[in-house]
Amino acid sequence: MPALVTLSGRSVRLEPLSLAAVDDLVAAAGEDRSTYAFTRVPNGRDEMVSYVEAALAEQAEGRTMPFAIRWLNTDRVVGATRLMHLEYWQGPMPWPPGTRGAVGDTPSVADIGYTWLGACAQGTGVNRESKFLLLSHAFETWNVHRITLKADVRNTRSRAAIEALGAHFDGVRRAESRGADNTVRDTAFYSILHSEWPAVRERLIMRLGLVEAA
Repeated sequence: MPALVTLSGRSVRLEPLSLAAVDDLVAAAGEDRSTYAFTRVPNGRDEMVSYVEAALAEQAEGRTMPFAIRWLNTDRVVGATRLMHLEYWQGPMPWPPGTRGAVGDTPSVADIGYTWLGACAQGTGVNRESKFLLLSHAFETWNVHRITLKADVRNTRSRAAIEALGAHFDGVRRAESRGADNTVRDTAFYSILHSEWPAVRERLIMRLGLVEAA
């Protein structure tokens, strides 16, 4: 299983998700539920406990690395995100086909997903810096080949945020999953390759204002 880490930025700290964050997450998720039309976000303490426990179970299998998002401007946990669908291409191919291979210390590919923020942190740059921290860890520490990001095809806000990162649009998978509104969801898929990360990194550094003045 990859080692647990805390990822720190200028205004955001991504902390390993734990049950200790439940009450803060409940408060963040309850600020304005109308902002989650296309995003499945736990509602209430019981749902949040189940959500965290399920994430930790996947983490124990080496399949996900979930984080609570702490906004340093307020020192509050304002949401959650994760590196997920971790795949490990080292070692022998799993057999029979379709079975899960053994996990290792370093994933080969990953998704970024299950990202949500309380209403107070939306549109503030918290999401962008969180993505920068996750991408930096995946490409520079794990040396992954690809990061995948996806969104409900109707979620223009999330799609615009992904496109602003510089991710490549791979296409739409029709009837890909059950949507947060209980409809059949078409999903837009995006990706960033290892070879594309330096340009994406520079773009994000500029957008985040992390360039030091000469």
